[in-house]
Amino acid sequence: MSKIQSAFENGKAFIAFITCGDPDAETTVAAVRAAVENGADLIELGIPFSDPTAEGPVIQGANLRALRGGMTTDKVFDIVRTLRQDVTVPMVFMTYANVVFSYGAERFISTCRQTGIDGLILPDLPFEEKEEFLPLCRTYGVDLISLIAPTSENRIAMIAREAQGFLYLVSSLGVTGTRQEITTDLASIVSVVRQNTTVPCAIGFGISTPEQARKMADLSDGAIVGSAIIKLLEKYGKDAPAYIGAYVKSMKDALR
Repeated sequence: MSKIQSAFENGKAFIAFITCGDPDAETTVAAVRAAVENGADLIELGIPFSDPTAEGPVIQGANLRALRGGMTTDKVFDIVRTLRQDVTVPMVFMTYANVVFSYGAERFISTCRQTGIDGLILPDLPFEEKEEFLPLCRTYGVDLISLIAPTSENRIAMIAREAQGFLYLVSSLGVTGTRQEITTDLASIVSVVRQNTTVPCAIGFGISTPEQARKMADLSDGAIVGSAIIKLLEKYGKDAPAYIGAYVKSMKDALR
């Protein structure tokens, strides 16, 4: 069984996204630890990239701050090594295909395995082109996590049948960012997913309040939150981990 699925064994999963190196590596480590101590079941680590096409202004800003601060893919792997000294929950990378290509796909994916990264989310990798990385992911035991968007329609069943780790359901069209309300008919998408796989599915994009998290987790197996956490890092900088811990606790409590 994929280690990622252990995140979904104790009720609804809360998945926290944090951009590595915003504002620095030490704060990233402290923020992840605070999130895990307060109930995060799985951590998504963003590797900064200069052109993060799936991200809204909040996470784009985090990418730019991290890159300006000198964050590199090698330094991200160092962050993972530090975290794995005491963090046991599943961790996945969310980044872009170009980051993997430029590092060298085999070198990147083998280093994921060596450092303790359990999965890889590449929002700009079309499902039909996943063979570019899938054989290497299988070789090194790293789950290549698929995304399902509101526009996936007749491809949902196909994507679900080949899912690994967990399925990332994109709640709304557009980029990441907090939203006042989520109006997509997610229940019908989840229904098709359930008919085609036992792999858990979690909903992300636009979730920021405990009420939204509870609503999304009622439909699926968990909720993914990024921009709301990144806003705390932007506002509080090095002092953000304590605020992130309190925020994650409020979100996880809503899912219990």
